[in-house]
Amino acid sequence: MFKLRFPLNEIPHWASRYSFQGEDDLADRVAPVARSRGYLRRPEFLALCRWKTPRTARQCASNSAQQIREATQLSFGTSDERVKIGILRLLTGVEWPTASVLLHFCDRQPYPVLDFRALWSLSISSTPTYTFEFWWAYATFTRQLADSAGESMRTVDRALWQYSKECQPARRLRGA
Repeated sequence: MFKLRFPLNEIPHWASRYSFQGEDDLADRVAPVARSRGYLRRPEFLALCRWKTPRTARQCASNSAQQIREATQLSFGTSDERVKIGILRLLTGVEWPTASVLLHFCDRQPYPVLDFRALWSLSISSTPTYTFEFWWAYATFTRQLADSAGESMRTVDRALWQYSKECQPARRLRGA
């Protein structure tokens, strides 16, 4: 289903070209603290949601601090993959892509960010209907990709996104 559009050994090259405003603060400040604590606080949750998609900021803000804490604590604490992402999707404004960001930055296990750019770099030309089976196949493939390349999931994710940004034909850009 997935096939990398560029040579595996180019992952560091594409990742080095990536830059996204505000991400370093999330990766260096928010993520390690939340990972250590085992849950997200409301301001952290809102910052991660806003980073992924500002369009849903108002919806995400309707979640209470208690809802966010309980959902993220349950999600980050379970080993059941279906439950892990499903719990996050119960939060208002959190769909597959945003849930993937929460896991990517805050879970102890490596998870990719679900994004049309990354998918295009893996030969998925149009945004599919997201299901658990698709999500799990994507997570498994990108974990294997990271292992094969000897790189972190964050490096792989950056490379996939950047390659698409620079190489994907503009007429095919759609989805989230």
